[in-house]
Amino acid sequence: MARQPRLVLPDQPHHIIQRGNDNQIIFRDDEDYRRFLDWLRESAKFYHVAIHAYVLMPNHLHLLATPSDEAGLAAMMQKVGRLYVPWFNNKYGRSGTLFQGRFRTSVIDPDAWFLACIRYIELNPVRGQLVTAPLDYPWSSYAHHAGVRPDPLITDHVKYWALGNTPFQREAAYIELVEQGVPAQELDTINTAVVKGAPLGSHAFKVELEKT
Repeated sequence: MARQPRLVLPDQPHHIIQRGNDNQIIFRDDEDYRRFLDWLRESAKFYHVAIHAYVLMPNHLHLLATPSDEAGLAAMMQKVGRLYVPWFNNKYGRSGTLFQGRFRTSVIDPDAWFLACIRYIELNPVRGQLVTAPLDYPWSSYAHHAGVRPDPLITDHVKYWALGNTPFQREAAYIELVEQGVPAQELDTINTAVVKGAPLGSHAFKVELEKT
């Protein structure tokens, strides 16, 4: 049976999730996280994909990214995999696949869901009970958005910039947004969209996608 093609649109943000095969651990120590992020930064730059947010969890990862063309997103993920998986296998004396098939992605309506998706992504370690506060987790983009540590991987989206006229205003507004947490219905809606590969947005947004 043929695989359903992904919906990837240039210049639109996409929520991406990639899991370890059978939910196995894909990051075992700090060096693993750093290597993956280095290769992700190189690949994103090479394929002209803007990364707006990320979190690397022990057995999966989330990205919020905008590709400049239809092929860039898949090419970026494939290149990272071709670099990281052999390196990981050699380091730990293992063989075979590491990731669970193809990554999943959902096109995001930036007007309605962009900031909600960043919050969802960066609160993953708290929901997973790895930390009590998002700033305590070093492998996400939260410290960048909170103004604690600039991250060279991140390209700020216009929706983040719209939070305030100054860096301090933007950072304070974003911290307040994250402190509100993710409502259960919002959590379920984001999860469902990315798992199914469905667009996440208003009815009008989906109608425009169908036209496109």
